[in-house]
Amino acid sequence: MTKGDFVERIAGKFENKKAAADAVEAVLDGITETLAGGGDVNFTGFGKFSVAERGPRQGVNPRTGE
Repeated sequence: MTKGDFVERIAGKFENKKAAADAVEAVLDGITETLAGGGDVNFTGFGKFSVAERGPRQGVNPRTGE
């Protein structure tokens, strides 16, 4: 499901599609700002969002195998 699909689905609960899009954008902005600040977001019954640091990966050139 894309963000546009999600907005379409919840648009019936708002006055218009613009209000639904603004609400979705506000929620996503809040999650993004919290994660960028080093925090975690936890919605009980839905999911937990956190930033995980990963080490570097060794890439392989598909042409040379190097």
